[in-house]
Amino acid sequence: MDSINPLFLKSDIKAMNNSKMINQVSPSQTHDQFANALKQAINKVNEAQNVSDQKTNALVNGEINDLHEVMIAAQKASVTLQTATQVQSKAIEAYKEVMRMQL
Repeated sequence: MDSINPLFLKSDIKAMNNSKMINQVSPSQTHDQFANALKQAINKVNEAQNVSDQKTNALVNGEINDLHEVMIAAQKASVTLQTATQVQSKAIEAYKEVMRMQL
């Protein structure tokens, strides 16, 4: 096994620190990025729900004969909604934990 060269690690750490200084992001940019990511995730959940509803209505109206396709769409919508709910719960827990911290 090769030994770790401490000089190599030191230069890597310096390079990482220099790149962090160059790529610093303002709090408002971070806020905007987080808000956009959250909006995209919510839109994907909504889209999955809409697809499921459309396929269910098409099955009821006799436009689709494949029950499996409808059930798969319904399960995808269900899983995405459950995942979004779990993420929401974890985010609320994390927020509460931060608020309990003493500075």
